[in-house]
Amino acid sequence: MPITAVILIGLIAALHLYILWIEMFAWESRGPKIFRSVPRTLFAPTKVMAANQGLYNGFLAAGLIWSLLIFDPLWAPRIASFFLLCIVVAGTYGAATAARRIFYVQTVPAALALAALWLL
Repeated sequence: MPITAVILIGLIAALHLYILWIEMFAWESRGPKIFRSVPRTLFAPTKVMAANQGLYNGFLAAGLIWSLLIFDPLWAPRIASFFLLCIVVAGTYGAATAARRIFYVQTVPAALALAALWLL
């Protein structure tokens, strides 16, 4: 895989691990500082739901990390493409239904990594 794609994939995996940490372990402490539009009173009752979302972000990160550990030049970019496309879809849906900022935080970086993967 091109080095640019590898770096972007690594950064996106780190981002999704960070999202996992916030949603699974720091929802009530760090969550209100990041999700300012959500009333503070909703963080405790939505803790389990957020943890579930965090787990899904962990699966995305795990898939991207897995793609970086595959040494087969045919399969590594295919696995990376699958997980990056999942992020593009999830980020686009999140931007359309929850907050436009998700598009810039998740969708754009994943699309850039896909471009680096497919074009370089």
